[in-house]
Amino acid sequence: MKRTSRDIRTANRYEVLRQIIAQSPTSRQELAAATGLSLATVATLVGELLDLRMITEVGFEDSAGGRPRGLVAVNASGGALIGVDIAETYVRVELFDLALNVLARADEDMRPGESRPEQVVGHVATAVGSVVAQAGVEGARVLGVGVSVPGQVDRDTGIAEYAPNWDWHDVPLLDLLTEHIAYPLYLDNPLRACAVAELWFGAARGYGDAVVVNLGTGVGAGLVLGGGLHRGGSNSAGEWGHTTLVLDGRLCHCGNHGCVETYVGAPGIMLNLRELSPQSTLLHPEDQTATIDALARGVAANDPVAVKVVRDTARYLGAGIADLVNVLNPEVVVLSSWVAATLGEPLLAEVREAVARHALRRPLAATDIVLSPIPTDPVCLGAATFALEGALQSVGQRSNKRTVPARSRTAPPS
Repeated sequence: MKRTSRDIRTANRYEVLRQIIAQSPTSRQELAAATGLSLATVATLVGELLDLRMITEVGFEDSAGGRPRGLVAVNASGGALIGVDIAETYVRVELFDLALNVLARADEDMRPGESRPEQVVGHVATAVGSVVAQAGVEGARVLGVGVSVPGQVDRDTGIAEYAPNWDWHDVPLLDLLTEHIAYPLYLDNPLRACAVAELWFGAARGYGDAVVVNLGTGVGAGLVLGGGLHRGGSNSAGEWGHTTLVLDGRLCHCGNHGCVETYVGAPGIMLNLRELSPQSTLLHPEDQTATIDALARGVAANDPVAVKVVRDTARYLGAGIADLVNVLNPEVVVLSSWVAATLGEPLLAEVREAVARHALRRPLAATDIVLSPIPTDPVCLGAATFALEGALQSVGQRSNKRTVPARSRTAPPS
């Protein structure tokens, strides 16, 4: 798509604010160096963010001579952002201040069979209402709600086009949510959300090329290429979980056989355990979280079944990650989401060994493989940045006296 001057200005405003959030307090000169923008452009954008009360002046840095440099910092109380993580087994919602500190959190469990769109929307609406009440923020302070939903999504129309684990096709998710939530809404998926969270605050920060492997019920890869989020031609990049790992292997929800997800997603890990030891007390047939927790405890206790299941899972995962290393040549691969966090260092060690057996030597030597260091839900955090991006875009549209398209959900009903 051809980018307009307004698009470029919005992107620059977003990048300047991102740097301020990451480096508060900072000077205009430091922002120019970090973003590659001219000092004059940075000064103008900083002025706009000051007018919006998203940032504030915080004095001057010490100077050994010459004119002191004025410092700016994010105004944490200048607004609130909400991130929504819709996963296959839960809905998690977090409310953040503008410095992206968590102020409130709410969880809603989703039991098997509760994945109809209207049921999911009900869980989201309940959790959003809960975090707003917990934080005690006024509705006018909520700049937006970023919503992450598994599968392929159309950000512009707000449609969840395809979620294979739920058999969703062309669900108008934002339209359904708008009936219950009065704040601006912005849609994407967890691959992009995790990648942005790691780029802003996590293991991908400071890198130009990174892969964030999302290990949960579903599996995928968020891509950071050339220092920015890579979406692909139809916002579908990163569906690595649906690449073929085993010819004629396990049937996947997407309809194909042998997909990566069927061996290293939580249900796939449960099947690995069931095939190895059908009567194992580690297996909780209807509870993914309990099974993964039990495996983690078993590995810590050196239970031979748990150790072998994690090792076998890592073999599959390592082969798949080696393909990403060979194709994309990233500087860092980050293991993210709840399965990676639960299995932790034992999984990481086995994955590193497996990748080393399959990846080419030169790209492997340039790649670190690490666990996500983000202490909160990375999907909620990344989704909140989508709301921030949308809020800044809305500001640009209003400043140009243009009518805001209905899809951007920028005005709560009166």
